Amino acid sequence: MVTLLLDSTRLEVALTATERALSFRRESVRVERSSITKVQLVDDPWTWLRGVPSPGTVVPRTFAMGRWRSAGGDDFVLVRRSRASVVIDLEGDPEFQRLVLTTRHGLALVQALRLDARDEPVDVVALTTTEIPVVGAPDAARVPRPARTRAPRPAQA
Repeated sequence: MVTLLLDSTRLEVALTATERALSFRRESVRVERSSITKVQLVDDPWTWLRGVPSPGTVVPRTFAMGRWRSAGGDDFVLVRRSRASVVIDLEGDPEFQRLVLTTRHGLALVQALRLDARDEPVDVVALTTTEIPVVGAPDAARVPRPARTRAPRPAQA
Protein backbone atom coordinates (compact mmCIF):
# COMPACT_ATOMS: atom_id res chain seq x y z
CA MET A 1 0.00 0.00 0.00
CA VAL A 2 1.41 3.34 -1.05
CA THR A 3 1.70 6.10 1.56
CA LEU A 4 0.83 9.61 0.38
CA LEU A 5 2.23 12.55 2.36
CA LEU A 6 1.07 16.12 1.71
CA ASP A 7 2.31 19.45 3.01
CA SER A 8 1.71 23.02 1.90
CA THR A 9 4.13 22.82 -1.04
CA ARG A 10 4.35 19.21 -2.24
CA LEU A 11 2.96 15.71 -2.46
CA GLU A 12 5.27 12.84 -1.56
CA VAL A 13 4.73 9.22 -2.55
CA ALA A 14 6.64 7.41 0.21
CA LEU A 15 7.96 4.12 -1.13
CA THR A 16 8.84 1.04 0.91
CA ALA A 17 12.18 -0.68 0.38
CA THR A 18 10.54 -3.30 -1.85
CA GLU A 19 8.75 -0.65 -3.93
CA ARG A 20 12.02 1.28 -4.35
CA ALA A 21 13.81 -1.88 -5.49
CA LEU A 22 11.12 -2.92 -7.99
CA SER A 23 10.74 0.62 -9.37
CA PHE A 24 14.52 1.16 -9.53
CA ARG A 25 14.34 4.35 -7.43
CA ARG A 26 16.59 5.38 -4.58
CA GLU A 27 14.13 7.78 -3.00
CA SER A 28 10.44 8.58 -2.80
CA VAL A 29 8.62 10.47 -5.55
CA ARG A 30 8.14 14.15 -4.72
CA VAL A 31 5.88 16.43 -6.76
CA GLU A 32 5.25 20.13 -6.27
CA ARG A 33 1.64 20.74 -5.30
CA SER A 34 1.38 23.59 -7.80
CA SER A 35 2.18 21.22 -10.70
CA ILE A 36 -0.87 18.99 -10.03
CA THR A 37 -3.48 19.82 -12.67
CA LYS A 38 -5.97 16.95 -12.38
CA VAL A 39 -6.69 14.03 -10.05
CA GLN A 40 -8.91 11.17 -11.21
CA LEU A 41 -10.18 8.15 -9.31
CA VAL A 42 -10.17 5.04 -11.54
CA ASP A 43 -11.28 1.43 -11.12
CA ASP A 44 -8.82 -0.17 -13.56
CA PRO A 45 -5.35 1.41 -13.52
CA TRP A 46 -4.02 -0.90 -16.27
CA THR A 47 -5.92 1.05 -18.93
CA TRP A 48 -4.01 4.20 -17.94
CA LEU A 49 -0.52 2.79 -18.55
CA ARG A 50 1.16 4.18 -21.63
CA GLY A 51 4.57 3.39 -23.05
CA VAL A 52 7.11 0.87 -21.77
CA PRO A 53 8.80 0.40 -18.39
CA SER A 54 12.24 1.99 -18.49
CA PRO A 55 13.45 1.26 -15.81
CA GLY A 56 10.66 -0.60 -14.12
CA THR A 57 9.19 -3.97 -13.28
CA VAL A 58 5.96 -5.43 -14.63
CA VAL A 59 4.11 -8.70 -14.16
CA PRO A 60 0.97 -8.28 -16.31
CA ARG A 61 -2.25 -7.85 -14.31
CA THR A 62 -0.32 -8.45 -11.06
CA PHE A 63 1.88 -5.41 -10.49
CA ALA A 64 3.73 -2.65 -12.33
CA MET A 65 6.26 -0.32 -10.73
CA GLY A 66 8.67 2.26 -12.06
CA ARG A 67 9.04 4.82 -14.82
CA TRP A 68 7.00 4.36 -17.99
CA ARG A 69 8.38 6.16 -21.06
CA SER A 70 6.16 7.16 -23.95
CA ALA A 71 5.85 9.82 -26.62
CA GLY A 72 3.43 11.68 -24.31
CA GLY A 73 6.04 11.91 -21.54
CA ASP A 74 7.29 9.94 -18.57
CA ASP A 75 4.89 8.51 -15.98
CA PHE A 76 5.55 7.02 -12.57
CA VAL A 77 3.53 3.87 -12.03
CA LEU A 78 2.84 1.92 -8.84
CA VAL A 79 -0.04 -0.44 -9.67
CA ARG A 80 -1.13 -3.60 -7.87
CA ARG A 81 -3.74 -5.94 -9.36
CA SER A 82 -7.01 -4.34 -10.49
CA ARG A 83 -7.65 -2.28 -7.39
CA ALA A 84 -8.96 1.25 -7.09
CA SER A 85 -6.34 3.77 -8.11
CA VAL A 86 -5.67 7.44 -8.60
CA VAL A 87 -4.27 9.11 -11.73
CA ILE A 88 -2.55 12.45 -11.10
CA ASP A 89 -1.81 14.61 -14.14
CA LEU A 90 1.12 17.01 -13.77
CA GLU A 91 2.19 20.09 -15.66
CA GLY A 92 5.61 21.67 -15.31
CA ASP A 93 7.13 18.84 -13.26
CA PRO A 94 10.70 18.18 -14.42
CA GLU A 95 10.49 14.41 -13.94
CA PHE A 96 6.97 13.12 -14.66
CA GLN A 97 3.82 14.04 -16.59
CA ARG A 98 1.55 11.59 -14.74
CA LEU A 99 1.42 9.42 -11.61
CA VAL A 100 -0.66 6.23 -11.64
CA LEU A 101 -0.94 4.88 -8.09
CA THR A 102 -2.96 2.05 -6.55
CA THR A 103 -4.32 3.27 -3.22
CA ARG A 104 -7.42 2.94 -1.10
CA HIS A 105 -7.00 6.56 -0.13
CA GLY A 106 -7.69 8.25 -3.47
CA LEU A 107 -10.78 10.04 -2.17
CA ALA A 108 -8.83 11.20 0.89
CA LEU A 109 -6.14 12.58 -1.44
CA VAL A 110 -8.68 14.54 -3.48
CA GLN A 111 -10.18 15.98 -0.30
CA ALA A 112 -6.76 16.72 1.22
CA LEU A 113 -5.67 18.64 -1.88
CA ARG A 114 -8.66 20.94 -1.36
CA LEU A 115 -7.68 21.65 2.25
CA ASP A 116 -4.99 24.06 3.41
CA ALA A 117 -2.13 21.76 4.36
CA ARG A 118 0.34 22.15 7.17
CA ASP A 119 4.03 22.99 6.76
CA GLU A 120 5.21 19.50 7.76
CA PRO A 121 4.28 16.41 5.70
CA VAL A 122 1.17 14.63 6.96
CA ASP A 123 -0.44 11.43 5.73
CA VAL A 124 -3.46 12.36 3.58
CA VAL A 125 -5.70 10.00 5.56
CA ALA A 126 -4.83 11.80 8.81
CA LEU A 127 -5.59 15.15 7.16
CA THR A 128 -9.07 14.18 6.10
CA THR A 129 -10.34 11.87 8.83
CA THR A 130 -11.53 14.82 10.87
CA GLU A 131 -13.12 16.47 7.82
CA ILE A 132 -15.17 13.57 6.43
CA PRO A 133 -18.63 13.22 7.98
CA VAL A 134 -19.61 9.66 8.75
CA VAL A 135 -22.94 8.62 7.29
CA GLY A 136 -25.29 7.26 9.93
CA ALA A 137 -23.27 8.59 12.87
CA PRO A 138 -25.30 9.77 15.87
CA ASP A 139 -25.89 13.48 15.73
CA ALA A 140 -26.65 15.58 18.81
CA ALA A 141 -29.07 17.73 16.84
CA ARG A 142 -31.09 14.76 15.63
CA VAL A 143 -34.59 14.61 17.11
CA PRO A 144 -35.61 11.08 18.11
CA ARG A 145 -38.69 9.67 16.42
CA PRO A 146 -41.55 8.53 18.59
CA ALA A 147 -41.95 4.78 18.85
CA ARG A 148 -44.53 3.28 16.53
CA THR A 149 -47.56 1.80 18.17
CA ARG A 150 -49.70 -0.86 16.61
CA ALA A 151 -53.40 -0.38 16.18
CA PRO A 152 -55.41 -2.71 18.45
CA ARG A 153 -56.81 -5.81 16.79
CA PRO A 154 -60.55 -6.12 16.55
CA ALA A 155 -62.10 -8.47 19.10
CA GLN A 156 -63.04 -11.89 17.78
CA ALA A 157 -66.43 -13.27 18.64
